[in-house]
Amino acid sequence: MNLRRIFVNALTFARLPLIFAWMVLAIVAEVEGDWHLAVWGGAFMGLSGITDLFDGYLARKWNVVSELGKLADPLMDKVFYLCAFPTLVWLIARQAESPVHALVMLVFTVLYLLRDTWVTFLRTVGATQGAEVGAMWLGKVRTALSFPGAGYVYAYLALHRLAPASCWGAWLDSCFAVEALLIVLTLWSLVTYTRSYWPYLKKALDISRKI
Repeated sequence: MNLRRIFVNALTFARLPLIFAWMVLAIVAEVEGDWHLAVWGGAFMGLSGITDLFDGYLARKWNVVSELGKLADPLMDKVFYLCAFPTLVWLIARQAESPVHALVMLVFTVLYLLRDTWVTFLRTVGATQGAEVGAMWLGKVRTALSFPGAGYVYAYLALHRLAPASCWGAWLDSCFAVEALLIVLTLWSLVTYTRSYWPYLKKALDISRKI
């Protein structure tokens, strides 16, 4: 029994209960108006991000990279997106402070989920044509920045009312900047993956026509 491999896989799957715990605490904190719960929720979100930072690093360092880990890591990332971003949209809508922010976050969330669905499709097609389907560096950068990005936006939503009102505008503007950066990375990644897998997609379409 390889205890290191078990530990790394447990670290990966820990992202699931941690992000669910954050989602529940974030909703309850908003409904009850309890910033202490919001802080605890933020801590769970932070731990969820840390698992993504260290599971792959430790797997490579200890030479325990596994097929399960390769499949589970992106799956847990998708679970994070599915829980975190719609919850952030709900928080913005409930607070009703900025309709523009709600719209930006909605567009952001849809783009994120569509990009991941499309890239999964491209990788699946590529795999049937013998392509190397590992994550590209741009995708890794986007994923790595998604966790602190979501955490920053949540910190604003959960805690900005504790700061002086004069600071709210600047803090909100910085949230827009974070979201804009991630939107740009998402679109860039979408185009990059599509261009890279286009020959395999075209080949698969040609095969389908022959059949």
